[in-house]
Amino acid sequence: MMRRMFAFLFAITVGTVLAGCMTTSQFMTAKSQTARNDVFSEADVKGAIPNGYADLEISASIKTHTEGFYPLESRDSLHGKKGYPFVLNIDGQAVVWKVDGREETIPIHFEKGGRNPEGGTGVKYEIQKKIRLAAGTHRVFFGLPTEDSYREFDVKFKEDRCYALMFEPVYKKQRRVTRRFLNGLDWLEKDMTETCR
Repeated sequence: MMRRMFAFLFAITVGTVLAGCMTTSQFMTAKSQTARNDVFSEADVKGAIPNGYADLEISASIKTHTEGFYPLESRDSLHGKKGYPFVLNIDGQAVVWKVDGREETIPIHFEKGGRNPEGGTGVKYEIQKKIRLAAGTHRVFFGLPTEDSYREFDVKFKEDRCYALMFEPVYKKQRRVTRRFLNGLDWLEKDMTETCR
């Protein structure tokens, strides 16, 4: 009787975990799809902002291990490969920016001491995009499908203003002490500032 109960509880636990992973994956896939196309447009870096609009410059980066670094990693993994996706969705309009990345080798330690989380050899992916959207409150989603990581939040943009929205990677810890890109992404840190009036 106890064995059956244990097997039942184990099956429920595994099922819940698998369902949770599928839900995250499905959610990321849904956010990558465009339901409308009238929310924002990629803006020309020159020229005045039209009345009733705001400009938003988005920058993000992440460093991953090189392709084949972990022998047991799935062949479908995009770590170290071309076409690494960054997803932006604002009020249902989505865009997927795919980046090829570049191999990077930098010192493991900072000049003034301490370990650099991105130190070592890996592939760095970066985006810097500028969009124009109507002033007002918008629901913003930004995600990295390859990492199953995202941020979603509401933000109010004032008319005729420029904003910078930056996403910085926070990597998982190694031995509960040092954060390293080789351990994978823990979460995305968000910072938004107004840059012009």
